[in-house]
Amino acid sequence: MPDYKDEAPAHPYGEVEDSLELRTAVVGIDCHGQRLDKVLVGMAPEFSRNHLQGLIERGHVQVDAQPALLPARKLRVGQVLRLELVPTEESRAFVPMAMALDIVFEDEHLLVLNKPARLVVHPAPGNWSGTLLNGLLARHARASTLPRAGIVHRLDKDTSGLMVVGKTLASVTALSRAIAEREVHRQYLAIAHGRFEPTERRLDAPIGRDPASRIRMAVVGTGKPARTDVLRLHSRAGFSALQCILHTGRTHQIRVHLAWCGHPLVADATYGGGAALGMARQALHAARLSLRHPLTGADLDFECPVPADFAAAWSAVAPR
Repeated sequence: MPDYKDEAPAHPYGEVEDSLELRTAVVGIDCHGQRLDKVLVGMAPEFSRNHLQGLIERGHVQVDAQPALLPARKLRVGQVLRLELVPTEESRAFVPMAMALDIVFEDEHLLVLNKPARLVVHPAPGNWSGTLLNGLLARHARASTLPRAGIVHRLDKDTSGLMVVGKTLASVTALSRAIAEREVHRQYLAIAHGRFEPTERRLDAPIGRDPASRIRMAVVGTGKPARTDVLRLHSRAGFSALQCILHTGRTHQIRVHLAWCGHPLVADATYGGGAALGMARQALHAARLSLRHPLTGADLDFECPVPADFAAAWSAVAPR
């Protein structure tokens, strides 16, 4: 492998991020004829080959002071390599990013917020920045000392509504325990395809990873226990306006349970719900949240109105 050296962060073609690290190396006889991406692994073994290939394709690698854009390029002895080590997306995920948050309640122990649709709660592949976690890190200094910045439960990206977040380790611990013991009550409004029958139904079926698709969940015998109570409030023109109460908090629980019983959510393409009623995202809103304050013991009960897209769809199903 070539011997490499670190350089001071300087870039002749423009400004580079403060966190950039530069490494240079001269191709030795042992690397003559080898692929560029393979040689870079020897220069930066702490990074995956896939990440290094991405750096090549994005112009962060030079051979003899010229951009090298092909990972499979064969090298010759004596060539000078220059590698700009841009951090991985994952390493840059947990950083503060100021954003407007709709705070419903806040004290020194916790906050309750109304999450809009399209806001991702926690960094993940495809969404390494601009998440609620990033916003919480920017909102208060202690968030950086807490697991997941104080996030104790999640809403899907396209689900709107109420969430509670801990602001101290004591409150995060107490809230997590309360959720596990089903002492935090969550009520959702949903719009589903078909006429939901009977009017009131308990959906009690285990949920786990869908064996046919890694991005979906499903009702499977090997899954974790999951219970959703569903009440039909209105029905019209092949749609039902529902109230759903969670008794467990499995991933995609309401979406999976309703699809399983033949009533997928409107505009929930992942679980077979076609777009309708003007909805461009799944018709699900966390409308009510009730809990006991983890430090003071006071009963807290919050409600938030549905957003405009959901309200318009709901009015098409509810009696005028």
